[in-house]
Amino acid sequence: MKIALVDDEQNYLDEMAGLVCDFGAQRHCHVETVPFLNAEGFFKAFGDGSFSAGGCFDAVFMDIYMDGMDGVAAAQKIRSMDNRCVLVFLTSSSDFMPDAFSCHAFEYIIKPFSPQRIFKVLGDILEMLPPLQKYIEVINGRKTIHVFLDEISSVITDAHYLDIALSNGETLHCRMTMPEFVMLTDGDSRFLAVNKGIMVNAGCILEFTDNCCVLENGAKLPIRVRDRLKIEQAARDYNFRKIRERQAHFAGRPVPEGIRKGD
Repeated sequence: MKIALVDDEQNYLDEMAGLVCDFGAQRHCHVETVPFLNAEGFFKAFGDGSFSAGGCFDAVFMDIYMDGMDGVAAAQKIRSMDNRCVLVFLTSSSDFMPDAFSCHAFEYIIKPFSPQRIFKVLGDILEMLPPLQKYIEVINGRKTIHVFLDEISSVITDAHYLDIALSNGETLHCRMTMPEFVMLTDGDSRFLAVNKGIMVNAGCILEFTDNCCVLENGAKLPIRVRDRLKIEQAARDYNFRKIRERQAHFAGRPVPEGIRKGD
């Protein structure tokens, strides 16, 4: 998630950047912030004024009282170029609330704000965006490594360790139990327990054959015969949900809550 922070007070820029960083760490997702001290600097960053030219922000946290172009005028300009970006106003007064919501603002936050208030808004934004690339931290050897969940093809128990196979062909040998791995991923539904001590990423499954699942990296892993139909259905459900989420995103509307349930 890429967030622009537009505020003429450096202390609020610093506070917001820290809170967004903390939020990303708590949710195990990559969140990038780009600070601007005024609206003019925000638009100048895009050269010709094209909002999408700079890599389109997912959200903009905008102060209203600023020297030069105020936050409402800046929001109106943003809306003329991008109708999907999430707009959140940060201000010391509620006087401009009607004008703010005429720009289809997502939220209006009064300063000073609490971390809990910001986390709640960020969480709500996260829910309406396409799934972000979540990651976990694992120790491989003596190094702590960030691993994106999308990059994990399979996880196999090896005594007191897990062999975590990545899509690039690398395998991480980590001292960890399978329940600990599941806890790290917050029970992410893409990981299916296909057999005792074996989990696979549903998004990496090419096919099921001979009571095995064949992965994109060529691995052929055995599945529990008695649960074969249930496992195959879970994989189909997950991939169907991903297709629907992508379709909803490109159509410019939030994913219906029922589709995201259990993801």
